[in-house]
Amino acid sequence: MTPAPATTRRRLLVAFLAGAAMVPAFAPLEWFPLALAALAVLVHLWLAAPGQRAAAALGFAFGMGMFLVGVSWVYISLHRYGAMPAPLAAIATFGFCAILAAFAALAGALQARFRVPPALRAALVIPALWTLGEWLRATLFTGFPWLSLGTAALDTPLAGLAPLGGVYAVSLAAASAAGLLWCVATGQARWAAAAAFAILGVTGAVLRQIEWTVPAGAPFAANLVQGNVPQDLKFDPARYARTLEVHARLAEASRARLIVLPETAVPRMLDSVDPAYLERLRAAAARNGGDLLLGAPTRLASGGIFNSVVSLGASPSQRYHKQHLVPFGEFVPPGFGWIVRVLQIPLADFSRGAPDQRPLAVAGQRIAVNICYEDAYGGELIRQLPEATLLVNVSNVAWFGDSLAPAQHLQIARARALETGRMHLTATNTGITAAIGRDGSVLARLPQFAEGRLEAEVQGYAGATPYVRFGDGPALALCAALLAFAAVVARARRSR
Repeated sequence: MTPAPATTRRRLLVAFLAGAAMVPAFAPLEWFPLALAALAVLVHLWLAAPGQRAAAALGFAFGMGMFLVGVSWVYISLHRYGAMPAPLAAIATFGFCAILAAFAALAGALQARFRVPPALRAALVIPALWTLGEWLRATLFTGFPWLSLGTAALDTPLAGLAPLGGVYAVSLAAASAAGLLWCVATGQARWAAAAAFAILGVTGAVLRQIEWTVPAGAPFAANLVQGNVPQDLKFDPARYARTLEVHARLAEASRARLIVLPETAVPRMLDSVDPAYLERLRAAAARNGGDLLLGAPTRLASGGIFNSVVSLGASPSQRYHKQHLVPFGEFVPPGFGWIVRVLQIPLADFSRGAPDQRPLAVAGQRIAVNICYEDAYGGELIRQLPEATLLVNVSNVAWFGDSLAPAQHLQIARARALETGRMHLTATNTGITAAIGRDGSVLARLPQFAEGRLEAEVQGYAGATPYVRFGDGPALALCAALLAFAAVVARARRSR
């Protein structure tokens, strides 16, 4: 029986509001129970949907609520800093969110195909498809892994699964927990569901007690520089000298063995920078018997422009070139040159760095450097592990103003620390600059939109978590196995 149009509209509205309610589960509020409640609502709507098309529509509505609220900061970068006209920026943001929501729609359509008991669908099928949808969203069309459910669970026992199977293992467990809550609330295998929910929590809590890595060397001092250069002035030639002076002054005030400056701290091609300035930075680091990491665009004599990090100091100078570029912001997809002509984004056509770059040997450590949102891709970051003893991210989220983006990015960085068993240092232009422990805790941070220098005691770590060794494969294989099991159950039910 087809629901009345009014009923359908109400269900879509509920799905949209449930998706929007997911967002406070992520940083900066981090109200994780909201994620379980919101997903439990979606589970209920999906299980009551009359068919695949209705389930897909509900998934799309949920995704639109989640992404229109959670990544609305895309509009800021397009309009305020990219100079895209407001109507066009709004349309582009809506379209972007619609693409992201399509993965939730796909999960909704597919789960409706499994003719299995409701409890099995809620606790196994839907979590597996939700997790695979997150992975697809992070993979296709260069990927966008923002607002993965697992990153919202970093302060729960479920985070103990991160070193084992990465953020997707945590997503699978969290989505399953939401399905089990639905079972308890509706009386579907209530006691078995309650027991399974408790087992998930206890298993995660036990895993959190395991120390997967061991200290490598003695602790040392690191300083993370936050220049707080306004985005609308960052590439202004009239501001150039002042920008360089701010970063040099903060670096020279440091007595740390490792000094980290943010992405494009030098907003000009490195080979056009006064050599005396670079020597000034090198001398500041060498005086401390250490090294400085400088974010700057670089180019090769043979061709190619890169978003890079360059080391200066006591060690031989080394470079890391960004590998995972931002579409339209750092490279132009074929046929979309007109968008870049509309946007006023400097240096919008970088080359990709090689995928097999090794950690930088500086400050007595082997540092896995990543730039901007590269640390959102755990499967790519672990290419430099277990060789690397420390993770360092340099970024410039000033593109997104005073929005949810900086706090969400910090939460993502926390997930990478947990997965790898490494400290993760993040140096940003306007914040959030922070030092993150290997357990994902924020040890120290600077306030946003303030010039400063974060002093942190840093410990390198050696060893490999299971995630470092095997990546996302086991979590994805488990999702596939759960769906295969459900398919067998469905076939057995049909053959009766």
